[in-house]
Amino acid sequence: MLNTASRAFASADRSAYHYEISGMKIWVVLIGALASASPLFAQEPTPPLVPQHSQTIMETIINAGPVMIPLFLLSIFFVMLVVVYLITIRRGAVASSGYMATADALLRKRDYLGLLAVSNRHGEAVARVVQKMLDFTTKNPHADFQLVREIAETEGTRVAASLNNRVIYLADIGMIAPLLGLLGTVFGIIKSFGALGADVGSARYAALSHGIAQALVNTAAGLAIGIPAMMFYAFFRGRAQKLISELEAASTHVLALLSLQYGKRAERTPVLIEQEL
Repeated sequence: MLNTASRAFASADRSAYHYEISGMKIWVVLIGALASASPLFAQEPTPPLVPQHSQTIMETIINAGPVMIPLFLLSIFFVMLVVVYLITIRRGAVASSGYMATADALLRKRDYLGLLAVSNRHGEAVARVVQKMLDFTTKNPHADFQLVREIAETEGTRVAASLNNRVIYLADIGMIAPLLGLLGTVFGIIKSFGALGADVGSARYAALSHGIAQALVNTAAGLAIGIPAMMFYAFFRGRAQKLISELEAASTHVLALLSLQYGKRAERTPVLIEQEL
């Protein structure tokens, strides 16, 4: 009986021990689960994303201040000048091969009236020079050839100055546009400092960023117009100088042929022209 009772007590002790171990395991599992889940509960809920309106390039330019108006007009004028110069400042506008061949043939045949009529119909620069020479010689048949040369040089100088003066407009745009951009930059900086001095909360930072954006946009616009304007000015200036050299060569060729008609260069009066006319 004693053995049976002792075995019963031992079995009860083992059962209690197992229940105690099982309970401890359950608490350990629960504590671990709570520990792992606590960061999730500790995190704040993510606020919903508020859609922000991003300005387009056109809106940025429109909101960049009043200086953008003259810059826009200046850019239109710049594009128009480039298109016009591409059409007019070319070799055919100074001395075309067709006119030079016709003038050479008429001069060798001493057909001065025919050359004058051809020169009146052509718009090349060398045609205007020849027209001035022949007009002078027809009105002054006894004039010295040196005077005829001076007439040609004067007209050639006028045409060359006209070419250079036309191209100089691009240089003016190249200098004015960055200065206008700088003026807009100053306006934007003034606006930014005014926003810093105003105590209006979050609106102050919006006004500050808008002023900085206005300053940068004006600077970029001025440079975007000025740099291409100076590049095209250098291009057309080189082309104009080349055309002026071609005009001088064509005028010299015509003067050389005309001087041969006189019998002696730069000394005798144009008797041949008087007889021809």
